[in-house]
Amino acid sequence: MATVTESNISYEGSITIDQELMELVGILPYEQVMISNVNNGERFETYVIPGKVGSRQICLNGPTARKGLVGDKIIIFSYCLLDETQIKDFKPKIIKLNESNEPVSS
Repeated sequence: MATVTESNISYEGSITIDQELMELVGILPYEQVMISNVNNGERFETYVIPGKVGSRQICLNGPTARKGLVGDKIIIFSYCLLDETQIKDFKPKIIKLNESNEPVSS
């Protein structure tokens, strides 16, 4: 669970995520993700742009800025397709963040 730190309606669209957090779970720049907002129940898809390393930034940009407010708790989902031979050895990467978007476990 991440905390929204910024909202920028004047951008074309996306979610900005601290690049260090992206690397911890293997999210690539411009990868499509699904966001679930725990505070208001919104679910939406967008793409990721890397934020400054160590900033702990989670910023809703453009139209996605209408889907949540600063301080909202969101869950960020990244998916992949696997065949039957790959799925038995697959281990998802999950990190939990504190109120300041600092990793507390992975």
